[in-house]
Amino acid sequence: MFQALNSPIKNWQGKRVWLVGASSGIGAALARAFLDAGATVALSARRTTQLEAVANNHPNALVLPFDVQDKTAWADAHEKIKTSFGACDLVLFCAARYKPERSWEMQSDDVAETLKTNLHSVYEGLCVLIPSMIARGSGGIGIVASVAGYVGLPNASVYGPSKAALINLSELLYCDLHSKNINVYLINPGFVKTELTEKNSFFMPALQTPEQAASAILRGMEKGQFEIHFPRRFTNFLKLLQLFPYRSRFYLFQRFLTQE
Repeated sequence: MFQALNSPIKNWQGKRVWLVGASSGIGAALARAFLDAGATVALSARRTTQLEAVANNHPNALVLPFDVQDKTAWADAHEKIKTSFGACDLVLFCAARYKPERSWEMQSDDVAETLKTNLHSVYEGLCVLIPSMIARGSGGIGIVASVAGYVGLPNASVYGPSKAALINLSELLYCDLHSKNINVYLINPGFVKTELTEKNSFFMPALQTPEQAASAILRGMEKGQFEIHFPRRFTNFLKLLQLFPYRSRFYLFQRFLTQE
């Protein structure tokens, strides 16, 4: 009953990792951490120059740029990885789009772009990856959601619901795939200093660096955790907030998180 929900990873040496959304932020920091730990890493995102800078001519890095919204590109990229270093032991979905906005500021085209990047692209990748992992009888899937998916926070009108969907998706993936020897990791960061959070004009408590985030993620996987959330002093507070009655929760939002 108290065993790790996933198989603990004792050594990254020789592990084959595909990082989608590796050009900046948490994804880039994770790529460097995996490479330093001895893993072979495929780095994907749209921005080739940034990917090459992250890879830094590392012999165990494969720069594989593509647009996650391109349906056909997923299968092509997967085939290139298999040709280069074989099947993936772990695939991490890190690509994200964020625009701080209140509900009355939403624009249809922006909503569609955010949902395509944050949610639909994950499904496109899963449709390619899951059949091959099941056929092989091994693999791992990590999905970077967010604590913004825990509760309906102001200013995250599209981003928050997209991350809540990823939390739900990760839970059902675990139930479906655990018996097939496939690890599933739900990653819920708090505030991390990235290009996305630079858009925020409000105070971000317990702000962490991408390197701190990457370290927490690797530690969680090494321990075999299902949900990896950090920093705990902030994420545990939000988990507690989920238990509050709506009347109390809404009062706190209106009192401390909005200017209306």
